Amino acid sequence: MQPVTFVNGQPCALPTPTAASATLLHVLRNDLALNGPKYGCGLGQCGACTVLVDGVAARACVIPAQGVAGREVTTLEGLPARCGRADALHPVQQAFVEEQAAQCGYCLNGMVMMAVALLERNPDPNEAAIRRALSSNLCRCGTHVEIVRAVQRAAVLLREAQA
Repeated sequence: MQPVTFVNGQPCALPTPTAASATLLHVLRNDLALNGPKYGCGLGQCGACTVLVDGVAARACVIPAQGVAGREVTTLEGLPARCGRADALHPVQQAFVEEQAAQCGYCLNGMVMMAVALLERNPDPNEAAIRRALSSNLCRCGTHVEIVRAVQRAAVLLREAQA
């Protein structure tokens, strides 16, 4: 029997045979053609590959693909549906656009996914909490000021959407 997981809300049989050494990132990008999570360092240290596993931010490059069987994995592509906006951007994505919080875009996936995880835990974080939550994600372009502003804006957008 093929191991089944849920990717972006859809049941998904993990490709068989998935080698014991295949990472979740490999399966997402190569087998499922989801390009949101990026390969950065391959060591779980840069954050470019961040996804949500059962709502918790996780580094897909170091998670064995078989380790997510039966669990919910959300990638950047699945964020809009996560908040019932399948035809529009998730409020965090919208805030990143509005605040122009991207330069090269390589860290963007991880920053957005970490911001979503933070705002689901803490809908009204202060700047220090945002900086702490994003501190393990690397941005080499120096857009940290814009990224922090985007997370602050996303918190407002999410509160407005719930009102």
